[in-house]
Amino acid sequence: MTHTARRIGRTFALVLPVVLVLSGTLAVTSVPWAGRNSEARMLTASSENVSVRAKSSAPHELLRDKLLAELQEKDPGTALTHLQREVEASPSLAGHCMSIARALGRAAVAHYGPTRAQAYSRPVCDTSFAAGVYQQAQGS
Repeated sequence: MTHTARRIGRTFALVLPVVLVLSGTLAVTSVPWAGRNSEARMLTASSENVSVRAKSSAPHELLRDKLLAELQEKDPGTALTHLQREVEASPSLAGHCMSIARALGRAAVAHYGPTRAQAYSRPVCDTSFAAGVYQQAQGS
């Protein structure tokens, strides 16, 4: 019984994303523009014609982008302090704190080098900044 349920779960895990992507693609393939001659003009979804990526709109992505810019302008310590304050002010960001801190760690290595970046490390988000520094240092 458990084996069958597991197999069904795996099948859904593989098939569901494909179905969602295809149905979403088909839904936006052709959308009539509002206007006088709306029948003649159609919007066709195509990745070939996209030149600029849309800005991220999720709060944690906006915060990450803001803190990465702050790291470049000031220093990683300032960015980490602001990350900690933002998470305390908005607990909904806590689930993303570790990934943001790792991104800051990787960016710090790219900007300051591994030794100097590690000097800014502190226990914000369960030492994820230090993990990002380590990962980036190993990759470079």
